[in-house]
Formats: sequence, structure tokens, C-alpha cells
Amino acid sequence: MLDFFISPAHAQEAAAGGGIAQIVMLVGFVLIFYFLLWRPQAKRAKQHKQLVSGLAKGDEVVIGGGLVGRVTKVNDEFLTLEVSEGTEVNVQKNAVAAVLPKGTIKSI
Repeated sequence: MLDFFISPAHAQEAAAGGGIAQIVMLVGFVLIFYFLLWRPQAKRAKQHKQLVSGLAKGDEVVIGGGLVGRVTKVNDEFLTLEVSEGTEVNVQKNAVAAVLPKGTIKSI
């Protein structure tokens, strides 16, 4: 019905060369996904794992919710933070966002 707009010969040529272009485009998307998303996320996860495994008594840390404290006890999965004089809080190790330089917390 609409054959007078597109000749059958042109339509067949386009379909034959499209397979390789689709594969190249798919590989390109996979590479972009790897370099922009997966690789940086894996790097951050590795750094966080090293940070958590290196925690020791006396370290000053910030947890994900913004709570700042000094580590008083370290277990396999949990640690105890002293957030003020005489006030201790148990938190999961994975909640630690950053380790602060020594002497950052003066009021405890």
C-alpha cells in the first residue's frame, strides 16, 4: 500500500547492515555502564570496607546520621560510641561514614 514511498530494495539493504551496528551499540552501552556506574561504586565499596575494618578504640568517627563520637569498644559487627561524657551508643560498623582526625572532638 505504501510501497511507492520506500522502494523494497532500500529497505532490504538497511536491514542487512543493522545487525553489526546494534551489537557495537550494545557493547558501547555496556562499556559506558561499567566505567560510569559499576567501577566507581565498587571502588567506593572497597574503600568503605577498608575504613570499617580499620576502626579501633579511640578513633573519632561520624556515622551516616551525622552523630559524632569516639569509639570505646569494637566488636565484629557493632561498635560503641561515646557521644558525650557518660553517654554511649551502640551502632553498626557499616553506619560509619568517616573517621575524623584525632582531636576533632574536644567536648567529650
